[in-house]
Order: sequence, then structure tokens, then C-alpha cells
Amino acid sequence: MDYVPTPSQTVGPFFHFNLTTDQHSVRRIAGPEVKGERVWLGCRILDGDGVPVNDAIIEIWQADAGGNYDHPDDPRHATVDPEFLGFGRMPTAPDGSCEFETIKPGRVPGAGNVLQAPHLNLAVFARGMLKQLYTRVYFTGEPANQADPVLALVPKERRSTLLAQPDLARPGGWRFDIHLQGSQETVFFDV
Repeated sequence: MDYVPTPSQTVGPFFHFNLTTDQHSVRRIAGPEVKGERVWLGCRILDGDGVPVNDAIIEIWQADAGGNYDHPDDPRHATVDPEFLGFGRMPTAPDGSCEFETIKPGRVPGAGNVLQAPHLNLAVFARGMLKQLYTRVYFTGEPANQADPVLALVPKERRSTLLAQPDLARPGGWRFDIHLQGSQETVFFDV
């Protein structure tokens, strides 16, 4: 008997019905008593034509204000702020947006123990994508951005796609647009 491979499948029509419910959402990454500068990060996903993607999921992983990840592989895991979850997951609304309540992360060591600028690690999941897309969110105006080793790998003309902008209408608010393709495509990392 000969076996013929079947075509690969995307996450298809069931993605929206099963994974983007409130039951699977984690909006608040940092509890009310957490140490650090509280921020609200509003994200928006746009396709190549600038149309909002209304049924995607954004996941965020980040360090606490002291630069510690809530993960057993982080050697400083024992010192993580107990009010800090370090992970968030939200579906996008009809306008392609979602919001996370968190804190500005501390600097974490990278290769060679060089400190990285405060950043959030972000993954995008959506229908039609076989693999999630990974990127980072840095904060516009952060002095440590100039010496960040990962940001330095990105061509200067593309770095702005990784920078959250202050939301002038909300104290502590930041806005970050994710362009899946096109002339303003966000820089994504192969991890």
C-alpha cells in the first residue's frame, strides 16, 4: 500500500473558537502589590494592508522589575517578586487590539552577561499561520536601548518596529503596533 502525504494544515477555523476565549486569557501580568513601574501595554495587530487582525492571540513573557524571570531555568528565580506572574495572553478584539497590565521589566543579562535593555518577549498566533511569530517590545526613550546587544543586530532603519510608543492619553500607557507584513513589517526573530 502506498501512502501519500496530505497537505499541511493551518490552525484553521477552530483557532478562534477554542483559543481566544476569556478562559485562556491572562491580562494582568503583575499583581497590585508588585514592585516596579506599572505600565499598560496596548498592542494592535495589522495585516499587510493595514487591516486589523481581529482573531489573533498575543503572548508576552517578561522579567520582573529586578530583571528576574519567573522560570526555574533562571538562576535568580528564587528572588522573583511574588506578585509577578511574568506571562500574559490576550486575544485581539475586532479592531485588532488587546491590552496588558504589567510593569516595566528590569534589565536581564544576555550573552557574555551583557545587560539587555528592558524589553518584553512577544509571540503572535493567528489563523493561517503554521508557526507563531516572535518579536520584542522595547520602550522608546529608554537609555539602555543604545547598548542592547539584540537591538544592535537589527538594521537601524528597522529598529523603530520594535519600539513601543508612549500613550499620551494615559499615564503609564504604551502602544505597540505589530505589522505582519508590508513596508512597515515588524522585525520578527527566528528562535
